[in-house]
Parts: sequence; structure tokens; C-alpha cells
Amino acid sequence: MDALSGLLDGPRARGAFLLRMVMEPPWSVRIEDRAPICLMSTTRGEAWVVPDAGPSVLVRPGDIVVARGPDPYTVAHAPDAEPSARIGPGGVCTTLRGEPLAQSMELGVRTWGNAADGSATMLVGTYLMEGEISGRLLDALPPLLVLTAEEWNRSVMPLLDEEISRDEPGQSVVLDRLLDLLLIAVLRAWFNRPGAHAPAWYRAMGDPVVGPALRLLQNEPAHPWTVAALAARCGVSRAGLARRFGELVGEPPMAYLTGWRLALAADLLRESDATVEAIARQVGYGGAFALSAAFKRVRGVSPQEHRTNCRNGKGIPAPATAGGRVEP
Repeated sequence: MDALSGLLDGPRARGAFLLRMVMEPPWSVRIEDRAPICLMSTTRGEAWVVPDAGPSVLVRPGDIVVARGPDPYTVAHAPDAEPSARIGPGGVCTTLRGEPLAQSMELGVRTWGNAADGSATMLVGTYLMEGEISGRLLDALPPLLVLTAEEWNRSVMPLLDEEISRDEPGQSVVLDRLLDLLLIAVLRAWFNRPGAHAPAWYRAMGDPVVGPALRLLQNEPAHPWTVAALAARCGVSRAGLARRFGELVGEPPMAYLTGWRLALAADLLRESDATVEAIARQVGYGGAFALSAAFKRVRGVSPQEHRTNCRNGKGIPAPATAGGRVEP
């Protein structure tokens, strides 16, 4: 498992918000959905992405922008255009006064805008929930990531463009996986571009000593690892592994393993009905008591409190509201 695979394998898109937006100037949409990641690419015409802080970005056909939440931003035909619509948590679309717009601007399956033949078309894909493992990934991204058409592999875009307006059995799963592929393609290009300041954990994956150690920890979190056992599996000395790991990753191997195990546990608590005991053993703890002690020490809540918070709506996208949601 490589760096991106490890980070994206758990918190994959599930019921993601995907939309084709078709607009004719003048238009401006305020995005306040607090989503952790949103990808936007124009297939026709141009659009501006205007963050509250930082320079505005012109998006031409084939370019792609990744906006990292939860900070709001505006997408418009011009950088100084005043917003006339707002998209809030869960994809709920209203006027700035709170009047629902989803039905009046619906143009078909997952297609929305102010004109069916508008001069600007943008594909939008949004991850609605922040997965626990993705925190390390989100921290490595700028608030607004921009790649021009020439800087990344756009092969998945025509397929997404074709599939986004289909209404067939299993379509939401197809679109979720396409969004994952799109995000991976963008992140590969971003981290591998000349002069990129890729995060330490990404660079470390290519190191002949630390890379194998990271892959072992990610692939076998339940194994009773020690630094000595890890070093032996990698064919290096214990001291050499500990020193090199700390230099490249920024923390000792066992501290990294603890964070990885707890992130996996947090995802399983949110997404499954398995008992705390079963989850503890799955991620490498001797039982529920050991997992609970580590979870509370690092995260400040017990595993059961974390599960309850998630299921009570904390960090979960707002439910659809009648007449007010742009249907994905």
C-alpha cells in the first residue's frame, strides 16, 4: 500500500455530492457547505473561484481546482460578481435570503443552473464527510489547489462527464469511485510536480528504509510491532530505522503506528456496528479496555462517545430538506 492508497482506502467517497453546473452570465454562487474537499473542473467556458482570503483563480476548460474546507468561497463568472445563490451543508441550495432554489434551477439528473444552454459548464464533486484517516492528507493541502489542463492526467474526466447525468441502478457507487479516481489523479500530479513541497510521509514512501516500514505498518496494523521487529522485517538495524524514520516522517515508528491504529478505529466506529472489542483486535489492541485508554488519551473521548457523536450528526452532512437540496 502506498501513501495515497493508505490515506484514501478508508475514507472513500460514500454518497458524494456530484453535480454538473450550467450557467450563463451573470452568475455567482456562494459555497458555505463546510465540506472537507471539493473538486471543480470546467468542461466549457470559464469560471472564477474566489476564496475569502488569497487570490482569485480563473478556471479554464481542463483545469481543476480542489478547495479544502471548511472555509467558504465563491464560484462566479467574474471575480467581483455579487452572489445570488448559496450552497450550504448537505448541498442545500437557497437564495441569500434562504429561499429554496433546487427545483427552480434543476436542469435534469444531477444538472443544475440558470440556463440549459449556458456558456459555462462545470463538474463539481464534493466529499461530504471528513474521514479520520484523511486528516493527515488534508493537512498537507493548501486551501486552494490549482492544476492547469497541461499539469495533470485528465483521462477520468470524460468518463465522469458522461456518467454524472445517468440515472441507472448503482449509479451513486459508480460516481463515488470515479470521484476517488479523480482525486488520486490530482494528488499524484500535485505532489509530483517540479518544486513541489510534498509532505514528509509522502516523500518517505520512496525511501529504501522508511518506505517498506511504512507499508508494513499500514498493511498490518494488528501485528504486535516493535521497532526491533519492524527493523528486522526491513533488513536494517533498530537504531538506523528509528533515526531515519524520525528524520523523514517527523515522529517515531510506534507513535505513527498508534495514530494509524486510532484513525482506523475511528473510521470503523463511525461506519460499522462492530463492537469496541472487535474493532480493538482488528486494529492491533488487546481488547476494548486498551483501545479505550489510548483513544481517550489521544482524542479526548472514549470510542463509544466518538461513535455516539458521529451518529448524532457531529461531522455528518445535513440531511436532505424538501425542496431545498440540489440532488446529487
